[in-house]
Amino acid sequence: MFLKDPKLFRQQCYVDGQWIEAESKRSIPVNNPADGSVIGTVPSLSAAETRRAVQAADKAFPAWRAKTAKERAKILKTWFDLMLANQDDL
Repeated sequence: MFLKDPKLFRQQCYVDGQWIEAESKRSIPVNNPADGSVIGTVPSLSAAETRRAVQAADKAFPAWRAKTAKERAKILKTWFDLMLANQDDL
């Protein structure tokens, strides 16, 4: 697979502000639905690792909820702009 910006392609999980691997180092293949070819992998997190990820998301939610609609819209607009700027790699 060719990417204009290869650093955008992460084969890790984003948990609590960090990119992580599974403690077991195991991974799950990600397949292209068009042809079934493997295009990457994702870490196979354990139940405990998954619970920690959910807890981190739960911990982060109040800060997001406290933002005004205008603040959230600005963040989402920035994300949208980044997706458009990198649409060939997405």
